[in-house]
Amino acid sequence: MPVPSSFNDITQKKSVRDHIGWVWYETTFWSPKRWFQDEKNVFIRFGSANYFAVVWMNGEHVTNHTGGHLPFVADVTNVVRYDRPNLLVVALNNTLSQTTIPQGSLYQPTDHSRYPMDFTSQNYNFDYFHFAGIHRPVYIYTTPKIYIDDITIVTSYQTDVAIVSGIIGYTVKIKESLGSNSILDEAFGNCIVAIRDKNGHKVGVARTCSGIIQIPNVHLWWPYLSGPTHEEPAYLYTFEVSWILHGRNIEDDVYRLQFGIRTVESTNTSFLVNGHPFYFRGFGRHEDYNIRGRGVDLVHLVKDHNLLKWSGANSYRTSHYPYAEEILDLTDRLGIVVIDESPAIGLSGYEDALLGNHLDVMEELVQRDKNRPSVLMWSLGNEPKSMENNSVKYFETVVNYTKELDPGKRPVTIVLSQGFPNDNGPKGLDVISINRYFAWYGDTGRTEVIPFQIPTEVQSWYSKYNKSVLITEYGAGTVAGMHMNPSFTWTEDFQFDYHNAHFKAFDVLRKSLPYFIGEMIWNFADFATPQETFRPWGCMKGIFTRERQPKQVAHLVRSRYWHLANDTQGYSIPTDLDAAYFRTTF
Repeated sequence: MPVPSSFNDITQKKSVRDHIGWVWYETTFWSPKRWFQDEKNVFIRFGSANYFAVVWMNGEHVTNHTGGHLPFVADVTNVVRYDRPNLLVVALNNTLSQTTIPQGSLYQPTDHSRYPMDFTSQNYNFDYFHFAGIHRPVYIYTTPKIYIDDITIVTSYQTDVAIVSGIIGYTVKIKESLGSNSILDEAFGNCIVAIRDKNGHKVGVARTCSGIIQIPNVHLWWPYLSGPTHEEPAYLYTFEVSWILHGRNIEDDVYRLQFGIRTVESTNTSFLVNGHPFYFRGFGRHEDYNIRGRGVDLVHLVKDHNLLKWSGANSYRTSHYPYAEEILDLTDRLGIVVIDESPAIGLSGYEDALLGNHLDVMEELVQRDKNRPSVLMWSLGNEPKSMENNSVKYFETVVNYTKELDPGKRPVTIVLSQGFPNDNGPKGLDVISINRYFAWYGDTGRTEVIPFQIPTEVQSWYSKYNKSVLITEYGAGTVAGMHMNPSFTWTEDFQFDYHNAHFKAFDVLRKSLPYFIGEMIWNFADFATPQETFRPWGCMKGIFTRERQPKQVAHLVRSRYWHLANDTQGYSIPTDLDAAYFRTTF
């Protein structure tokens, strides 16, 4: 079985594709003897494994982890071997329950006159395929006995006449060797910090493990096609820190971390990046690919982000779970803004055990992504049953905890789907994000309702919460290559008309209501779903097929997004756009 990959679509066995329960992975590897001779700490790190993982090395249990989308690390210094191959075994269980994030339930009928003895199915609170496996890379790595354990960076800037200076607040944590949880201070050694620009030149230095560094004439991190046209988008600096023990003349450990200098703020009427209004134009997405499922594939990742740039989008939401770190490496470098979402989709019941797991997920998510310049907002989940009374206290706890965790104080949202009269939204949200499918799930096919219902909906949510409003989902299912004139649901023609009607409604809102801060299409590409009677194999709301080929509407969306970049920031429209034709549609 290849790693990283989902196991579901690798074989020709239906029983593997639909498997529920335990699976086992096993491999061997050799360790260099110099690790032992140099007295290195040895760690194993999993990028993710869905859902519950138990890990053994050489017959010794080394760690457990719950949750399918975030990394976990184990110290294996005392169990790794150097004279023979190391045996690594991972047991993985994809079963979900009412207290897991996300939730699920097992169906095991007892009428064996109608069902086989071993018949089991799993029901979910979501509509995407529950891929399982070791989805992200697994690394064995070493550190010195005393090593750099964590870095936290918080950035801002100040303007003095014509000079813009970057302000970098940082904290470096130094940890002792195996078996100790203590953090060392500067009584034991020194941190040597250097800030390097993209050409590798030092532009700031310090000799403490925490402090503030100022950089004159700073290059700010700007989103793609959303900052001043004279500014380079997504400018990255490198934070370089060396730890040197007292009495030594060589570095004992060194770490380099790329970061961007920018600010983010949400007010009641706007979303600001570096003090400038930012308008989201983007997508909901999925980590979903043919054959490999949710497994990291660098070719697909680069292709997806080239399509994002081609479309003129500036943002997307990691619906409906945290994405791979390799993806966020790209968004940091390209300037694609990310709404970083937890796996809490369709939550209900709100038991204490569920809350505990949700808080654990948010702690792991913020810890992993706290230094990411492209991550501008946390999403605590998607489409919860927010009409349930006990949801209010539950989500207020998660909101407050997330804000306490994040040193960068990013805005926090939850993506809502309930009608605003029934919604019990928690206090403390910075942005109201809503999913709405007018003329699709209701008034199906009647696109003439969109210019009425979209503005009414947005104004109603703002009146209720007095917070900026973002539409995070709208879309229409479309079978690629199917056409009808006049347009009819499921055809490419209807998807074109459906989006065009939304664009006209959005333009009315954008020009009259400053608190309407963006539009995000569901979905970037078609993706796999569970077996259903109303979808032939997957969700077909993508503007691209699952193979990443454009549907007719992709060209309309591209024209829309590039014209928005031109209207709001003055970016030049690509010469291959048929601007005269598409411009007349909105």
